[in-house]
Amino acid sequence: MQSSISLSSSYASTVSGQRHAFSLSDGSLIPSTIRFCGLRRQAFTSSSLNHHCRRRRQHSAAVTAALSNNGTGPTLFDYDLLIIGAGVGGHGAALHAVEKGLKTAIVEGDVVGGTCVNRGCVPSKALLAVSGRMRELRDDHHLKSLGLQVSGAGYDRQAVADHANNLASKIRGNLTNSLKALGVDILTGFGTILGPQKVKVGSSNKVVTAKDIIIATGSVPFVPKGIEVDGKTVITSDHALKLETVPDWVAIVGSGYIGLEFSDVYTALGSEVTFIEALDQLMPGFDPEISKLAQRVLINPRNIDYHTGVFASKITPARNGKPVTIELIDAKTKEQKDTLEVDAALIATGRAPFTQGLGLENIDVVTQRGFVPVDERMRVLDANGNLVPHLYCIGDANGKMMLAHAASAQGISVVEQVTGRDHVLNHLSIPAACFTHPEISMVGLTEPQAREKGEKEGFEVSVAKTSFKANTKALAENEGEGLAKLIYRPDTGEILGVHIFGLHAADLIHEASNAIALGTCIQDIKLAVHAHPTLSEVLDELFKSAKVKAQASAPVKEAVAV
Repeated sequence: MQSSISLSSSYASTVSGQRHAFSLSDGSLIPSTIRFCGLRRQAFTSSSLNHHCRRRRQHSAAVTAALSNNGTGPTLFDYDLLIIGAGVGGHGAALHAVEKGLKTAIVEGDVVGGTCVNRGCVPSKALLAVSGRMRELRDDHHLKSLGLQVSGAGYDRQAVADHANNLASKIRGNLTNSLKALGVDILTGFGTILGPQKVKVGSSNKVVTAKDIIIATGSVPFVPKGIEVDGKTVITSDHALKLETVPDWVAIVGSGYIGLEFSDVYTALGSEVTFIEALDQLMPGFDPEISKLAQRVLINPRNIDYHTGVFASKITPARNGKPVTIELIDAKTKEQKDTLEVDAALIATGRAPFTQGLGLENIDVVTQRGFVPVDERMRVLDANGNLVPHLYCIGDANGKMMLAHAASAQGISVVEQVTGRDHVLNHLSIPAACFTHPEISMVGLTEPQAREKGEKEGFEVSVAKTSFKANTKALAENEGEGLAKLIYRPDTGEILGVHIFGLHAADLIHEASNAIALGTCIQDIKLAVHAHPTLSEVLDELFKSAKVKAQASAPVKEAVAV
């Protein structure tokens, strides 16, 4: 989302010979030898900054607008690229644009960092770090198996909340500093598109022009009808991350990523949790085999119960000494099923795009359930399905894949296009993770999706599996509960999907996602070497267990003397 914030000075250059450094929000310095956000270190030296600025000015002066289907744009521009929204997607696009020599600005009407940094994946990971350690300290059986004795583990709620808030503040400051250090202008205020290549910033009449514009306004929590949110006893993830209370009994509406992660936090801190899920099974978005195992480990042994196949048709906050009341109806028949009384309710029913007030009507763009329609290159489409010249939309606002790193990848893809290199992002190569204890991660298709695709396109689908119980590092940690699953084509060795449940699954998935992105086949990955003993060998064994008919395609290279 967009934001409004007073920005402090972000760039400090300390010259000692040829050394340069950059200040972070905590005052610490990053030396120029560090690679930041994927940029080459030369991008952070003062000489290269001056070079970037000169190149952007030269490039901008030479840019002229083409005639568009929606009217005639300006002939000269204030910026080469203007990004509306300074979340993770907008930030990633801006850094890549600077590397490509574009004069760039970001319009932000809320706070830099967007949902992920301020109200999403960053502060939630701070809370999950606490819940993970609390589980370890309170698991007597696990500790005794390692020869450890710990007693009286407890927590300070306010200190835990401060940890999450401080982390968000630090990352927000780092993002702001990195943008300003590279010469990206941060324009404070809400961005409204006035017409082709024109944006009004804030409540003033300031109009900014740009050759290309990216919409990156993100999303907000989705609250179904009939649910009254008071921010105290009926809350969304935005409120829950503040951890103002730890309720004795909390109902979580929705059992997807958000609901699962908060169930991990609340139960570790002593709460009883009740899931309310509209579909017939918990964790409906996961591969069925993985969700079945995850339920056995993450839900059944914990202080969690659940209702499936029901809607929360009405939720009333606690007031006048009465608890939160939740009316449940059958998801199919809509008949009354039950009424729950709990201390708090967390609404984790997904997120809705934040696209109101963008001025899309000025360029004849009609949203679809709030999402901005785009093609496979993130180019915005108007009401007639035609391309809107020089306008793109990335991240949650387009609904293709509502993940922070997907938004960043889409933004980088757009920058590649506007600088002359055609690029189409393969969304099936983008991984996802749920940071429970243990973690869940995935990339590509689930087994049912892959088999449906195979039936339609006429190819066979095979499945390979390996257990964490066979991994030395996992056993050393006494964390053998876990499974890795590979879905593939046995005729070609193409990877269709990989799903992992177990210790550090969120880190392990990237070998598979990079293989899909690069088009690497299983028969080639089988030849890769993994350090022993490491968790990465879970993937090594997984790929080696696959039965592929095709031979390795990697050419044999000359031996290298060591």
